[in-house]
Amino acid sequence: MNGADLPLWATMPASVLLVLSGLMTVTGSLGLLRLPTFFARMHGPSMGNTLGTGGVLISSMLISSALLGRPVLHEILITVFIVVASPVTAMLVMRAAMYRTRVNEERRKRQQQMESAQVRQSGDEHA
Repeated sequence: MNGADLPLWATMPASVLLVLSGLMTVTGSLGLLRLPTFFARMHGPSMGNTLGTGGVLISSMLISSALLGRPVLHEILITVFIVVASPVTAMLVMRAAMYRTRVNEERRKRQQQMESAQVRQSGDEHA
């Protein structure tokens, strides 16, 4: 079979899904480049790329079903896995970044407190 043998009910939605999925993926990737902070950068790719991948898999499911003449549903499992795993992974990475940020701030505060205590001590010794 070639592209001419595919029915219109499968090619049109699949084509639209592929174009929209590509745009969502590009938008998510641009968000990774353009957004200012780590936490903002995580949101774009996790959402855009997840939706983009889901659209590509649904479009593949439509075309495979049209080619085989029967419903092809195994790609739903791939879609569910990606839709669940990608945001969860992004959330875990963001939690780790929040923990790291908090620990670094606490270290910085302790360092400043130690430095100010040393300055006070040296000032007391000179007086």
